[in-house]
Amino acid sequence: MKQKFQINGISCAGCVARVKKTLEEHPAIEKAEIFLAPKGATLITMKEALSVDELQKQLNTIEGYTIEEIEK
Repeated sequence: MKQKFQINGISCAGCVARVKKTLEEHPAIEKAEIFLAPKGATLITMKEALSVDELQKQLNTIEGYTIEEIEK
């Protein structure tokens, strides 16, 4: 299942790499695609549905990023 999100705090390729690595460390996340244009647009492929709160907890292991779901 794929879901679209917005990650705030993304400003460079280094941010993309760090956030991607952190998200993909979660056992329910198969793949995270994060884009610089539009900045912070994210497509996450999951094995099971995760809430925004669960994704934010995963991101909290690195500072400076917040995630929100993009309305369908």
